[in-house]
Amino acid sequence: MMRVLIIGGGKVGTYLAERLLREKHDVRLIELREEEKERILLDIPAEALYFGSGTDPDVLEAAGIRKANAVAAVTGSDEVNLVVTTLARYEFLNPRIIARVNHPKNAWLFTKEMGVDVAINQADLLADLISEEMSMGDMMTMHVLRHGKFRLVEEKIAPAALADGKHLSELSLPENCNIVSVIRDGNLLSLQTDPVLQTGDEVLAVVKENQKKALASFFNLPKTA
Repeated sequence: MMRVLIIGGGKVGTYLAERLLREKHDVRLIELREEEKERILLDIPAEALYFGSGTDPDVLEAAGIRKANAVAAVTGSDEVNLVVTTLARYEFLNPRIIARVNHPKNAWLFTKEMGVDVAINQADLLADLISEEMSMGDMMTMHVLRHGKFRLVEEKIAPAALADGKHLSELSLPENCNIVSVIRDGNLLSLQTDPVLQTGDEVLAVVKENQKKALASFFNLPKTA
């Protein structure tokens, strides 16, 4: 169980708090606007909610920042988020600090020197996702693992792809790539039988970020000259 302190009780902060509470973590949420109390309490218990400024050390102290394993600054103000991260790092010595970037032009400010371990820039994440999906053919990223180092991906085998008609063991897959499962007509195939792959099979794999294109080349339509 983690102790997490969230600053910002808007839609993002409230959803994050509610989800972490469902996962049985110890969560505290700080919100400045008391008029938001009724909305927030629809999702989280009253004992998890603190009112005040997330830039006030006394409020942070009261909410248990010294005991927090992680602090998430997710208000709608980049200035506030940066003040929070600086306090969390240098005043309270928190080990893990995450910050929301609201305006992409401010992303350069969210550095280790400002106390930020992980900056969540929604605009860049969306742009990267679109670019990735466009370049990977039918390959879809299902989950990001180990802080982006690995991806769980799903790919459907195209007609005449390199993998079509071959046993799984015949594929010289990239290093740091493991096939997790193969689904055919809604049924999970046993990898222990070394199945012959067919057009339309759905393949789930864990692959290193920089080897996705190499993996996709086995399942996509072959390139023509």
